[in-house]
Amino acid sequence: YGKNTIKFLRLHREGKKHFVKEVEVCTHLRLTSAQEYLDGDNSLVIPTDTMKNIVLVLAKKNGIPTLEQFAIDICKHFMTSFCQVAYVKTYVQEVPWQRLHENGVPHIHGFICVPDGIRFCEAEQCRNGPLVVFAGIKDLKLMKTTQSGFTGFYKDEHTTLPERHDRILCGELFCKWSYGECRDFDFDSIWNKIRECILEAFSGPPDCGEYSPSYQKTVNCIQMLILSKVSQVQVIEVILNNTFYNVVDMKNLGLTNDKEVLVPVEAPYGSCACTLARKKFLEA
Repeated sequence: YGKNTIKFLRLHREGKKHFVKEVEVCTHLRLTSAQEYLDGDNSLVIPTDTMKNIVLVLAKKNGIPTLEQFAIDICKHFMTSFCQVAYVKTYVQEVPWQRLHENGVPHIHGFICVPDGIRFCEAEQCRNGPLVVFAGIKDLKLMKTTQSGFTGFYKDEHTTLPERHDRILCGELFCKWSYGECRDFDFDSIWNKIRECILEAFSGPPDCGEYSPSYQKTVNCIQMLILSKVSQVQVIEVILNNTFYNVVDMKNLGLTNDKEVLVPVEAPYGSCACTLARKKFLEA
């Protein structure tokens, strides 16, 4: 059981310069006994309102140096403060506020919400077990307008999809990775590096791009690049929900539409998912 959707803004001031972290937190516990379920005995139950207050107090006392560290702080508090807690899991996601810049000068207290992917993390721990940390990015919308196709696929009597050698590749990406046991990582730096890997693998070199034969291959390229460049990542999951665009037929309007006007296909949509892990992690 637990408390979901604990939303708050943490404001940090350094003189005139302000820093903000707006987050949503979900914290769940499993107790050493199920007596509240079986017998209606609530003597070990930590009220969810108390859980909410603990999250807010930790934000006040410790701040939010990184999302991952804040999730770790929450897990450690419940494990060290309540002997009846057998398991704790905390999820934290961030509202994407970015500092405003005016003529290249960063504003001291002005921010803009930029929906270019939502950062999140999870931390979980069983009593007498390791504290494990996950992190990720979701709702990251990506598009490239060429260097993508889909040909040579299996065909039978139900196949109506034509082969395409040049199409728009567009999708909403979810990426989640595991660090394994908690260590003293530079979580901000790693998250930014992984985001750069995602963009690089999806789009290819800036002057020419890179051909994608399928959404599946693009997903794998993203994962392989991250595993090759970020040694701290042990397991990585990527889901790419596809958005298709159809070229509008303008012949009846007396026009030739050379893939200049397209309409998105809202539903149904395709989805590709894959999870990769380092061999040494699987062996462990």
